[in-house]
Amino acid sequence: MDEEEIKYFVRIRNTDLDGTKAVQIALTGIKGVGPHTSRTIAALAEVDPHAVLGRLDDGSIERLSRVVETYTSLVPPWMVNRPKDIYSGEPRHLLGTDLLMMRDEDVNRMRKIRCYRGIRHEMGQKVRGQRTKSTGRTGTTVGVKRKK
Repeated sequence: MDEEEIKYFVRIRNTDLDGTKAVQIALTGIKGVGPHTSRTIAALAEVDPHAVLGRLDDGSIERLSRVVETYTSLVPPWMVNRPKDIYSGEPRHLLGTDLLMMRDEDVNRMRKIRCYRGIRHEMGQKVRGQRTKSTGRTGTTVGVKRKK
């Protein structure tokens, strides 16, 4: 491949990644892949994490996509984003639309069993114990009125 040629879009896991960025930065464009996971994927695929993604040869891109697909089986269970799936009990690493659908499914399950978090999700309130006295207000604004 000529040094001047660059692929501006590289498609991995049904996601268009920016080919002008470094591999470790570009891989974070996939939902479910953060900075640590992207460096791990680059190391497992034997690709320089600082190399520009669009300048890689087709073999390297193929290795990257293969590692992304088989990431769960290549890393220990503590490195995946779902260490114990509630249905299968197996460790899984969800990516892209699978991650979004599973998150919605988890929230709906919490609503259905009427747990505290599910009720907070239903009401549109903060879920993780944050203060709500002054932030997270919705609807009409409550504040100090200025005199005319």
